[in-house]
Amino acid sequence: MNVIRRGLGNAVVQAFLVVIGLAWMTPLAGLFLSSLRSAEDTAKGGWWTVFTSPGQLSFDNYSALLGNSGITQAFWNTVLISVPTTVLVVVVAALAGYAFAWLEFPGRDTVFLVVVALLVVPVQIGLLPVAKLFGQLGLFGTIPGVVLFHVAYGLPFAVFLLRNYFAEMPKEMLEAARMDGGNEWRIFTRLVLPVGRPAIASLAIFQFLWVWNDMLVALLFADSSSQPLTVQLQSQIRQFGSNVDVLAPGAFLSLVVPVVVFFAFQRHFVQGVMAGSVK
Repeated sequence: MNVIRRGLGNAVVQAFLVVIGLAWMTPLAGLFLSSLRSAEDTAKGGWWTVFTSPGQLSFDNYSALLGNSGITQAFWNTVLISVPTTVLVVVVAALAGYAFAWLEFPGRDTVFLVVVALLVVPVQIGLLPVAKLFGQLGLFGTIPGVVLFHVAYGLPFAVFLLRNYFAEMPKEMLEAARMDGGNEWRIFTRLVLPVGRPAIASLAIFQFLWVWNDMLVALLFADSSSQPLTVQLQSQIRQFGSNVDVLAPGAFLSLVVPVVVFFAFQRHFVQGVMAGSVK
């Protein structure tokens, strides 16, 4: 009886997870099918009508998307913003996290408290002052300006996360490495980084998804030549409300890239989230 109960319990859990997965994937599937339909077919009925009329599906919309210079340029702008921001935040946060966790220097705890205090500063507070500063420096309306803003506001959480993760590493392991003649840089690159890979991967995924999907910062700091895909799609909706044949594939492209990134690093993401929850 216990075996039957466990079997039924596992079957119920698996069925529930399947239902949740299907519900989560339905909007993505609907958007993809809509991106393969013409504007006329979209006006006549919902995306589910493709199951009775599969002749609606074609890749003409994606051909139109590739011919839309604004959206294709915005896509590459998004890549040029998201990738450097993620790399810079991870690299700087890893170095700072190791320093705050294991290096002794004057004012270490005070500086770390300042970093933690910055976590409570809303991004909206810094928009106008930083915009004025970037205008004086010639960075306003440029991709480097958007990247610098995201790096500045992403670092406090990133440093806090990696510092706490690195601090949980066994002290004896680092002392043994020092006794073997390893300097701090060698210990950081050969020991700390490999052990901290789950947390670093989780941070990279969070940072990439946050920047890729951002519209608030880009709406203020990017001009027409540097705006990312989120802002470009928003402007397309405002200017061409019936331009579904371009908006649907553009929105799907904007959505599918984060999904692919997440599933590509899913194993490291789960390890990072679960790190420290069990001994």
